[in-house]
Amino acid sequence: MEEHTPEAQAAEKLEQVKRWFQDNLRIIISVAIVVLIAGGIYSYSKRGENPVIEEQAQIESTEEIADISAVSDSDEADQQTVSEGTAKPEVSSTSTSKETEGAFVETAGQGDGLTHLARRATANYLEKNPDSSLTKEHKIYIEDYLRKNAKHAGGVHVGTSIEFSKDLIQKAIEQSKSLNESQLQNLQKYSARVTSI
Repeated sequence: MEEHTPEAQAAEKLEQVKRWFQDNLRIIISVAIVVLIAGGIYSYSKRGENPVIEEQAQIESTEEIADISAVSDSDEADQQTVSEGTAKPEVSSTSTSKETEGAFVETAGQGDGLTHLARRATANYLEKNPDSSLTKEHKIYIEDYLRKNAKHAGGVHVGTSIEFSKDLIQKAIEQSKSLNESQLQNLQKYSARVTSI
């Protein structure tokens, strides 16, 4: 005769659970794998979204920065902070452009390099002296020419100002017009990467 004591019933239940687990082991493992894969995909997709959002924000801020044409002397005075009774100049993280009689003075902002400054100087010059014969490839050559011939030693940091003379820019434009077709085709691979020209 079978005993129906609580210990016997518990042992019987445990045996049923073991049997059910063994019968359904494949399904349980399959579901666990699917859940792990779905979790990994979700995690990966979330990780990839943040750099895209940050990159879009950086592009938007770069476009806003490009709209700034010059900083007046009063704006420069406003960029100073006073702490403990002494005035300390604050380095602006935005880039600025200033035109003098014979040059364009470009000041580096966050993420700017020598090529960025040369590109801005070229754009400022061409805004005042339009030349419809210049293609993107010509402009790539011009900014590279300016970058190589700028009188600047060392790295470019936020607040670094570099002067690009109008004569140097004009010389770069003339040099770019003397490029042959194969040289211009070679520059296409670089001009395709630049959207702000």
